[in-house]
Amino acid sequence: MANPVKYIFVVGGVISGLGKGITASSIGYLLKSAGLKVTILKLDPYLNVDPGTMNPYQHGEVFVLDDGSETDLDLGHYERFIDVDMGKFNNATAGQVYNTVLDRERSGDYLGETVQVIPHITDEIKNRILAVNKPKKYDVVICEVGGTVGDIESLPFMEALRQMSVDVGYHNHLIVHVTLVPYVKASEELKTKPTQHSVMKLREIGLAPDIILCRSDYKLNKGIRDKIALFCNVPPHHVIEGKEVESIYEVPLVLEKQKVGELITDRLELDSSPVIDELETFISRYKNPKHEVSIAMCGKYNELPDAYKSVLEAFIHAGVENDTRVKVEWIHTENIKSQKDAEKAFSGINGILLLPGFGSRGSEGKIRCCTFAREQNVPFLGICLGLQCAVIDFARNICEMEKANSTEFSKASPHPVIDLMESQRAIRRKGGTMRLGAYDCTIKPGTKASSAYRKKNISERHRHRWEVNNRYRSKLEKAGMVFSGINEELNLVEIIELQNHPWFVASQFHPELKSRVNHAHPLFRDFVGAAVKHKNGK
Repeated sequence: MANPVKYIFVVGGVISGLGKGITASSIGYLLKSAGLKVTILKLDPYLNVDPGTMNPYQHGEVFVLDDGSETDLDLGHYERFIDVDMGKFNNATAGQVYNTVLDRERSGDYLGETVQVIPHITDEIKNRILAVNKPKKYDVVICEVGGTVGDIESLPFMEALRQMSVDVGYHNHLIVHVTLVPYVKASEELKTKPTQHSVMKLREIGLAPDIILCRSDYKLNKGIRDKIALFCNVPPHHVIEGKEVESIYEVPLVLEKQKVGELITDRLELDSSPVIDELETFISRYKNPKHEVSIAMCGKYNELPDAYKSVLEAFIHAGVENDTRVKVEWIHTENIKSQKDAEKAFSGINGILLLPGFGSRGSEGKIRCCTFAREQNVPFLGICLGLQCAVIDFARNICEMEKANSTEFSKASPHPVIDLMESQRAIRRKGGTMRLGAYDCTIKPGTKASSAYRKKNISERHRHRWEVNNRYRSKLEKAGMVFSGINEELNLVEIIELQNHPWFVASQFHPELKSRVNHAHPLFRDFVGAAVKHKNGK
């Protein structure tokens, strides 16, 4: 008889943002390193159908999957840690759940029943937890519930977990509760009461935590552990310390040091143990690099690093592979109003990254960043809008099309070198209507893209509406722009680069979405390598 699927439920209490996503990813890493097949599912209690239309200030970046799903940024952590490509079944929101149930009700699928939260909504949530592993490919499904215990909108999700824990049985599920143990400066002591209340709330719902992960800025002494264990009904060695670490990739090591892998494998009756040597080597290289470079991150959501989470992580992976610490300098493109501003902003910079984004705010500053990188031979990587701005700069300043622009910024431009795809023109609805997900790209031999990827055919993820206007391609090419990556099926430009420049590459896709802890993305790896050479060349 096949082994039953094991379920690990990660829930949080006291406040949001405690690191449930990193906890789920770290547990996933430990189990995968033990030779198990693992996937992770995020259940989000908000009513948006997906985060695709949400402001980054509300929800951080939108993480796009191969199948075009726009998902929560935690799915980025899952993929980076466990190196598994995810799909639409790995993220479910309350909006999707209620949508599905109400569509069924309208179709008459419930045969005149009164449609209720229990059992109809909870059944749909359970269906989604099961659907992530159909057909059965995984030994363990880790399921993270967004928000905190006690939130009114998360109650149906918690009830679904309670039902599932009964359905699958004691040795086939485990509950990890991530909570806060604050330090009160006035009395100089750690306080366990928020954790006690959070667990009390969890138990009211019918769920009992098996492992309590306590986030704190201070070490948990034996007295604190024993107190939490006593009041929260777990053995003391199931109270796990979650102190701040220098890198999120240390978290699996911190958990393993406290025997979390063993606690999980014992409870779930799994007979394998985590192997963490590779991660230890990664962390050692991360903490002791030979080189350091300064990279300018040029964008407009700079106050909110979560808006560019995947880019920052891609720099960590690429830095380790280049034995380099990447120091990020945030540049507000709205402040780059002249050549002088650019010179001042990029003084002492070894590489320029032009970030993705939407809308015309800061666009002229972005174009000036491209001009500076091109003229001063500073290594440059443009992502999505970054490619489009690089094309506009080149058209204006090399091809002498002074008023070249994107129709996103100026509908009346006489030279719309960046324009909407035909398929996008009639679209009025915002959600899920861009060019989204994985598309193929053919790499031109003998280019920088070719030496980065070391293969001819690649697949990368997209999230945009505007494209390089094919009517201008031959003119740009004649002037020295290289179209080093093309989607042949749609005849669209995917990668551009410049001749006679140390390293100037831009992509229409988002390379940061496919960078992993165990292998950096080729474009980021070579970009950081070029920045090291640029610094040493000086």
